[in-house]
Amino acid sequence: MELAKKKELLHIAARAAQAAGQVILNYYQSAPPSWEKSPDNPVTTADLRANTLLREQLMGARPQFGWLSEESVDERERLDKRTCWIVDPLDGTQEFIAGLDQFAISIGLVQDGEPVLGLVYNPATSELFSSITGHGATLNGEPLKLLSGRLEPEGATVLASDTEIETGMWDPFPEYHLMPLGSAALKLARFAAGFGDAYISLKPKHEWDICAGIALVQAVGGRVTNLQGAPIRFNQPDVRVQGVVAANPTLHASLCQTVRERLPLAINPRR
Repeated sequence: MELAKKKELLHIAARAAQAAGQVILNYYQSAPPSWEKSPDNPVTTADLRANTLLREQLMGARPQFGWLSEESVDERERLDKRTCWIVDPLDGTQEFIAGLDQFAISIGLVQDGEPVLGLVYNPATSELFSSITGHGATLNGEPLKLLSGRLEPEGATVLASDTEIETGMWDPFPEYHLMPLGSAALKLARFAAGFGDAYISLKPKHEWDICAGIALVQAVGGRVTNLQGAPIRFNQPDVRVQGVVAANPTLHASLCQTVRERLPLAINPRR
């Protein structure tokens, strides 16, 4: 895909995200109606209205693309599309319901399974992260600097799920300094912006949780794989991803090895 087309699509995504952000802020800190789609998996009116707006604007601009969103029924014809929007209209719904500013709109675009661009927008903090594959990433228009250059895992600061920490999954990793945060998309985006030395999810994720964030990390030279060290492909029949490790290429190898060795203890915490 030509750079001019990528820039145009990123502009479309940014406008859609900002419009959806205004919808979400109308419900922020006001106890929006919510219910559980499944245990510990809430959804609110804000999620659904943001999803509707994003779909209208993104698919309205490029109706020939595929569509995959957490809040839409999975339309399997997306699998026949080379290019697909992958969206989470409100990543971090639990934090949003609690009135915390740890949520984000996540918009990724993939072609042939690989990210083309990524955008993560937190309307509560006015953080707009964006990237184009092969052309770097920005935060509110300013270029992001290089990732952490840490080479040794001992003492590394890892952005991690507060739920994973609270349930004891990180107890087998005492050598890391953990930085808890809600939204997976926001964790990846802030890691790409230089917060911490790595991002790791010990639990499975879905493509919409991580697509845009992975695009950001890769745009600044980071390496991202699943917990087994395998590359992550998008627009797949099974949208679940078996955990995530993101770091600079040297640190990534050490982290993956440690995670693989201790993962049985992590997924069966003694708490």
